[in-house]
Formats: sequence, structure tokens, C-alpha cells
Amino acid sequence: MLNYDFDWSVLWREPYGRMFVDGIRTTVCLSLASWTIAVLIGLFIAVCRMAPSRTARLLGTAYVEIFRNVPLLVQIFFWYFAVPSLLPRDMELWLYRRVTNLAACAGAVSLAVYTASRVAEVFRSGLLAVPQGQYRAAFSTGLSRAAAYRHVILPYAFRISLPLLTTEFLTCFKNSALTMTIGVMEATGMANYIDSFTFHGLETTTAASFVYLGTSAAVILAMTCIEKKMRIPGMIRRKA
Repeated sequence: MLNYDFDWSVLWREPYGRMFVDGIRTTVCLSLASWTIAVLIGLFIAVCRMAPSRTARLLGTAYVEIFRNVPLLVQIFFWYFAVPSLLPRDMELWLYRRVTNLAACAGAVSLAVYTASRVAEVFRSGLLAVPQGQYRAAFSTGLSRAAAYRHVILPYAFRISLPLLTTEFLTCFKNSALTMTIGVMEATGMANYIDSFTFHGLETTTAASFVYLGTSAAVILAMTCIEKKMRIPGMIRRKA
């Protein structure tokens, strides 16, 4: 370590600086795309688990138990290596030949379906935390079940679930680093790639670590402000 030749300029000199910025951009885009899909799927699964229909509850439970309990790395490999081979031959060839960012797409899908299983439980806990009086009040106004959930129950549950959703987003953001195993050049993968040319892994991995720390701190600060504005009086909230 004492003989290590520090060279922090690898973080900004060409072409490595531009490559690292591209890696950060990929991380952000991959995380946001996965999170958006995960929230939509997770909300649907949570509603299914709370539905009167036994079939809907069973399907929602099956989704959560399957995708939540299989390691994310295994799911990434499954979506990238196994799923294309299950498709018709022509479609498989089309994917590998025409979809230039197939690894990023597979990474986004695997992140989304895995995170959705966790987000679904967050939403379900929020729905269970809504007082029964809110349900009765909504139904007493003549709203249908769908309208009551849309206008009363889901907004209430979302505000309760907001702190846990922040945690799940940060987990999704950090889990994006695993997509480097299938060739996605996000921040961690790009740091490792630059190290293979410069042999300055300490500098590149330190920079990648600060990217995750800085982004996480910014998200926590922003979400804390949102939580303060959206908090429900009388409910437990995060202390400033």
C-alpha cells in the first residue's frame, strides 16, 4: 500500500472521465426505469393480496413469495441467459442481433420484478395500516370499491408507506450494481472496467462509492422534506 502510486486524474482525464460519467448515467437511468415498473407492479400485487377474490390473493402471494425469495443475482442470470432461450428461435435471434442494449433491458426487468415483490409488501402494510373507519367512510359515500381505493384508500396508504418506499428505492439503486455481472456498464462496472486499463482500482471504486453515498444522501434529504409535507397528523413519522 505504501508503494501505491495514487493518480486521481483517472477520474476526469479522457477517455476515462467520460466513461465514468456514462456509467453514472446508466446507473441512474437503470434505477429509475426499474423503480417505475416496480411501483406499478407492486401496487397491483398489493391490491390483489387485499382483494376479496381468493384467486387474486393466491396469485399475489405466489408472486411475492417466488420473486422475493429467489436471490436477485439468480434472477438477473435467469432473465438474461434463460428467458431468451425459452422463446421461439426467430425471436431469440432477433433479441441478440437487434436489441443492442439487451443486457440493460434484462437488468432492468430483473430489478423491477424483484423490487416489485418487496414494494408490494410495503404497500400491503400501508393498506393494512389504514384505519377501518376510512374504509367504512369511503363506502358510505356510495363509492364503488375501485373508486374508494383510488380516491381514498390508496392515497392514504401511500402517505403511510412513504418512508419504507424511500428505503426500497435506495435498495433498488444499490442493487443495480449487480447488473455488471451480465455486462451492464453502470457505475460499478465502469469503475472495474477503467481499473482494467489503468490499474487504479482504489480511485475508481472510491469514486463509485461516493456516487452511491451522494445519491443516497440526496434522495434521503428530498424524501424527508416530502414526508414532512405529506405526513398524516397523529401518525408516526420520521424525526428530523
